[in-house]
Amino acid sequence: MKRFFLVVITALICSTTVFAQSYEDIRREREIIRKTAKSELKEKASKEAKKESKRLRKEGWLTAPGALPLEKQLDRSYLMQMEYDEDMFPKYIMGEAMSLGANYDAAKIQATAIAKQNIAEKIQSEVAALISTEAANEQISEDEVNSFIKTVNASKQIISQNIGRVIDVIEIYRIAPGKKKEVRIMIAYNSEMAKRAAKKAIIDNLKEESSQLREKLDQMLGK
Repeated sequence: MKRFFLVVITALICSTTVFAQSYEDIRREREIIRKTAKSELKEKASKEAKKESKRLRKEGWLTAPGALPLEKQLDRSYLMQMEYDEDMFPKYIMGEAMSLGANYDAAKIQATAIAKQNIAEKIQSEVAALISTEAANEQISEDEVNSFIKTVNASKQIISQNIGRVIDVIEIYRIAPGKKKEVRIMIAYNSEMAKRAAKKAIIDNLKEESSQLREKLDQMLGK
C-alpha cells in the first residue's frame, strides 16, 4: 500500500524504522527536529499538506462526514509525527492502513484493526531500540538485554491487543468499483501508553518473571 502522507523532513524517514541506522544517529536527528521552532515546523507541514491534499483529491479521496478538512488532517499528522519526549521516543506512535468493504463502517473497522497491527510493529522497533540504549546506562547484562528484545520482537499480537484508545488523525474514503467503500486511515497512540503496552507484553512472555527483571524493566520503560 502506498503511503498516503508525505515526509516533511528527511530525518523523519528514519523515525519509522529505528534499525535502518544506529539509534544514536536517529536520536540526534530527532533532537534537531525537537529543537526546531514550532512556527517553522508548522509552516513546512502546512506546505506539504496542501501539496498532498491536491494529489489525494485527484485520486478521488474525500473526507469523511464530520471530519476536519483534508489539509487540516494532514497538517496535524505531520506535526504529531515530529513530537518526541525527553528520551527521543515518539510522543505518538502512528499507524496507517487501507481497507475495502461493502459499506463504510465495515471498511473502517478493518482498516483500524490493521492500523493497530502497524502501531504494534512500530512499538516493537522503538522499544527494542530504547532498551538497547538505556541498557548502556544501567547494570544490565547482555543476556538480559537480548532476552528483553527477543521477547518484544515476539510480542506483536499481545502489544496489539493491549493498545487502548487511539486518536483518529486522518480518515478519508473513495468509491470503489461495485460501489464499495475504500477507507484509508491514520491513527495515533500515546507513547507512554505504548511503553506500558510493550512492558506488559514483555512480562507476559518472559519465562522468568523475577522481581529483579521487573525492576530493571521499570528503570528502562518507566512504571
